[in-house]
Amino acid sequence: MLNDETIIHPTLHHVGLTTANIERLSTWYETVLGMRLVYRSDDPLGGQGELRPKAAWFSNDAANHRVAVVELPNLEFDEGRAGHTRLQHIAFAYSTLDELLGTYARLSKLGIDPVVASDEGAQIALYYEDPDRNIIELNVSNYEEPVGQNWTSISHMQNSPEFAKRPIGVFIDPDKMVAARMKGASAWELHKRAFANEFAPEKPYDPSVML
Repeated sequence: MLNDETIIHPTLHHVGLTTANIERLSTWYETVLGMRLVYRSDDPLGGQGELRPKAAWFSNDAANHRVAVVELPNLEFDEGRAGHTRLQHIAFAYSTLDELLGTYARLSKLGIDPVVASDEGAQIALYYEDPDRNIIELNVSNYEEPVGQNWTSISHMQNSPEFAKRPIGVFIDPDKMVAARMKGASAWELHKRAFANEFAPEKPYDPSVML
């Protein structure tokens, strides 16, 4: 039966991005997130209209796509993005800290490093810039919760005085955290040591890069 009274909770399915260089952006998402090309079109509008965009659809799971990229001609890079309303960042979650740190190590070898890394209490998050300077967050819950079932994290955010005091948490050097993990520290121990500033970066991050 049609329900026109209750709010239905839909699941976030995909994000869409515009770019001036679909090849460059596609390669980055394939490299960083393991996205595979589902379909590409050099004429997604079927000859309609004056624009001649290109489009590609990517997925890294069973969905038909998770990222859609549209190349538009004559797009200009906006150096003053902080002065505009826009999508601020997109986040992708891992199941374990080892998955997140392993991804960090793999990308670092390719010269792809986060612009900010932090333990935010409820989660550890690494923030990257894609080639168009969109901010992409890679994170993992500190409470070893299944992705999408973050009840303990929700309670932490709502009830922790520490989180209320500094929601962005503490900045971390992922290399220091990787080294400690390789020596056998547990995920929870790493979180506690992060909040004791044991993994503080030698050079402070500039959080304004995410604004």
